[in-house]
Amino acid sequence: MSKTKVHRLGDLQLKIMKVLWETNEATVADVHKGLLSERELAYTTIATMLRKMEARGLVRHRLDGRSFVYRPAVAADAVSRGMADHLLDRLFEGSLADMVGHLLTHREVSREELSKLERLIAERKKSA
Repeated sequence: MSKTKVHRLGDLQLKIMKVLWETNEATVADVHKGLLSERELAYTTIATMLRKMEARGLVRHRLDGRSFVYRPAVAADAVSRGMADHLLDRLFEGSLADMVGHLLTHREVSREELSKLERLIAERKKSA
């Protein structure tokens, strides 16, 4: 099993983190505005979720006047790496070949994506 810390994020938490990763820091109002196109959420829902996420160590805040300004406490690559490693370990018992095989069998894959995968594999072979 991988020793990468896994940050298990729900859909809303991941969307909030994406806003923070894009903006580097944001108030509750900024995050709320950034998510309006996704779905209708109450301002208080975002505020509550940010407080919960801070308690989990996912975000931090600073005070700016009367507003909390939030920033990510974990990097996007750490979250994606942790979630991908967790998926690989749990569902495919660590077999990258089985995971990729599953995705190639059950997902629509364009020629462009296949070419990109071939290039990535070729690069990895050179460095291995």
